[in-house]
Amino acid sequence: MPDKSRGKKILDNQFLRFIISAGAGFLVDIGSYYLFYHNLFKRDTYRIINYSVSNYILSLSISFFLGVIVNFLITRYMVFSESKLQPTQQFLRFSSVAFIGFFANLAILKVMVVYLHMYPPVARPAAALSLFFASFFIHKLFSFNLKLRDHAGNHNPTSN
Repeated sequence: MPDKSRGKKILDNQFLRFIISAGAGFLVDIGSYYLFYHNLFKRDTYRIINYSVSNYILSLSISFFLGVIVNFLITRYMVFSESKLQPTQQFLRFSSVAFIGFFANLAILKVMVVYLHMYPPVARPAAALSLFFASFFIHKLFSFNLKLRDHAGNHNPTSN
């Protein structure tokens, strides 16, 4: 018989819920990146508003946005649900952090692809994972305006 208290402990742990949320966003991001890179953007470069954009950067731009939407929705409702900020303000904050994270991902991805000669679909998950821990704390403190206390769990939304 499974230990129900173990499952409850996992779901009560905010950081583990964030891992699940970020993992879902990550899977959407990486899965769509792979599909875009291999199936939609088959040429090496594309002209967009007088700029030459590589297929791996174009794929990143769209897949990252999709992952952010999924990550925000799950994070808002399952991880930091005790936040008192308005949903619009949460999304604007979350999106601004994601916007900065996009350029951090882009820089890491570019180093891996251009200088380390990594295959883009392999470099993409590595770039995303390299920013994971910072993301938890930035979203907790800024996007959802919560204190660092109880960051590992021990959160009970009914006991405020």
